[in-house]
Amino acid sequence: MKFIGSAIRSGDAMDILLVDGYNIIGDWVELRELKKDKLVDARDRLIERMAEYKSYKGWRVIIIFDAHLVPGIEAKNRHHEVEVIFTRESETADERIEKLATSLSNRRDQIYVATSDQTEQRVVFGKGALRISARELEIEMEEIQRNISKKVKEIQEQRAFSKIHLSEEVAEIFEKWRRGLK
Repeated sequence: MKFIGSAIRSGDAMDILLVDGYNIIGDWVELRELKKDKLVDARDRLIERMAEYKSYKGWRVIIIFDAHLVPGIEAKNRHHEVEVIFTRESETADERIEKLATSLSNRRDQIYVATSDQTEQRVVFGKGALRISARELEIEMEEIQRNISKKVKEIQEQRAFSKIHLSEEVAEIFEKWRRGLK
């Protein structure tokens, strides 16, 4: 399976991912289950997952939520270095995504839109953005999780070994010192 490339690091160019928040929540099994009990938990989990995505890929990530599920005025926040936008009451997430795809579009940056709404996919494609379906993003997130877990395991295994050969007795003494034991 071919996954989306990593962030472009040369110059100021960057990849930007616009996420249709409630569309993704409605599609991913984990988030759909969380939504049944508490919508805010599903939103928070999506934000956490997208923060992992941002950290791993280096992309700018903007999650857009429809205001009709969160009444009030338009809000823009940053959570875990991910930008979160709640649209105005009279504006849909699709409308905001289309505006962002247009306003952020330039020759250097590549815009991606994560949604399974086929109409929205066609509209943003017409504005120069590339689409990622909810399922493709979920598969990529699973791959990222596996890569992160693998890297953490490698780091933990590397720490367990000393480059200097020590007898078990000396290694045990050092380990006690490390733990603050005598």
